[in-house]
Amino acid sequence: MVTSNAYNTYKQNSIFTASPEELTLMLYNGLVKFIMRAQKAIEDKDIQNAHDNIIKAENIIQEFQATLDMQYELSNGLALMYDYMNERLIDANIAKDTKILEEVLHFAKDLRDTWAQAMKLAKMGDKKVANGD
Repeated sequence: MVTSNAYNTYKQNSIFTASPEELTLMLYNGLVKFIMRAQKAIEDKDIQNAHDNIIKAENIIQEFQATLDMQYELSNGLALMYDYMNERLIDANIAKDTKILEEVLHFAKDLRDTWAQAMKLAKMGDKKVANGD
């Protein structure tokens, strides 16, 4: 019990102290995690758990949609991608289809990995600026 409380406190603190970029990466990681949990639940014939995890994944996608800054050209493409992913999650939830979830998982992992790489490149650029390079 104490360990669980300590972990929850740590997790809350990490969220409260994270930069916007880190929060976005956390959301992408959550998206991947919930899709994978839904796949496992479908395989285990745990329909309610599958539904709950797909809804969590949909909620993350909807958060991404709501926070897109549409002044950038890239945002239009992301908006279309998020719309597609959300529709496919709905389809997967109705059919309890792991193949559809696999498709969405592929996109989620690609977006997450791209975001993580962009964060690394931005940090490298910040270091160069700080060093006067």
